[in-house]
Amino acid sequence: MTRPAPAQPSPDSAHRNRDHPGSDHPGSVRAGRSPVRGARRAAALLALAAALVGAAGCSPSSSPVPTEDRAEATVSVTESGLDLDNGALPADARIDDGALPGVAKLDANLRKAVEAAAADAREDGVDFTVNSGWRSAAYQKGLLDDAVATYGSRTEAARWVASPESSPHVRGKAVDIGPVDASSWLSQHGADYGLCQIYGNEMWHYELRPDAAEQGCPAQYSDPTEDPRMRG
Repeated sequence: MTRPAPAQPSPDSAHRNRDHPGSDHPGSVRAGRSPVRGARRAAALLALAAALVGAAGCSPSSSPVPTEDRAEATVSVTESGLDLDNGALPADARIDDGALPGVAKLDANLRKAVEAAAADAREDGVDFTVNSGWRSAAYQKGLLDDAVATYGSRTEAARWVASPESSPHVRGKAVDIGPVDASSWLSQHGADYGLCQIYGNEMWHYELRPDAAEQGCPAQYSDPTEDPRMRG
């Protein structure tokens, strides 16, 4: 969830700054879908069906934070200074980069849906990067602390960064997609794969809503403070 001034991308992304300056315009989208693209979409729909079955009786907010993430995580810093073990991602991370914990620990159905969407977007000349995926609770807390320092209050920071207890990133249930042309492509086609933008102020933040392929994405919250999952 690239660091904004209040009307721009969130401080929660400032640690990554994934969107490159030359890519801030939507890519053109070709009309029509190839048979291969249709097959990938069918595969994505099967994954959505599996997600619907698995979600029966479970609300997104009820997923517990993994026990191992409740303890303070050990920081593993690479030569580039990124804390990869806790979910930080390099600028060129892709959804198929399974060696990166921030990608590998995503919900399996969410990851399959993004993989299918990314493959189809590539046919339209649009490349996805994963700005953020799974995060440890310790990493999420650091992002929240940074946001409080940036915005001056926890109330304002909450418009951009969730707590470790409520963040869908900590549960592997959310992914931030860049650059701008990629998130623009998803805003037009994401529902076909069950991928929905959840917050109006975060065009990069997508979560899996399995019935979106048939019913469309639900109405967006203006920002995370309106999301009932963030309360409590």
